[in-house]
Amino acid sequence: MRDKIIEELENIRPYLQRDGGDVEFVDFVDGVVSVRLQGACHGCPHAVMTLKMGIERRLCTVFPEVSEVRQVEA
Repeated sequence: MRDKIIEELENIRPYLQRDGGDVEFVDFVDGVVSVRLQGACHGCPHAVMTLKMGIERRLCTVFPEVSEVRQVEA
């Protein structure tokens, strides 16, 4: 499952990079994907929207096993 999530994040990554940001997979435990937002996304006031409305929505749609995406700090 982790490899599939990482692969899907690779599909999302170009959209973030276009605005100077990036995303890094950290872990997948009990339906929760942990990611680290980087670059312009880290500390951006819209980061929560990017995380929940973008990354989480996509991962939950593609993988029913995913229930939530959480941001973790470095």
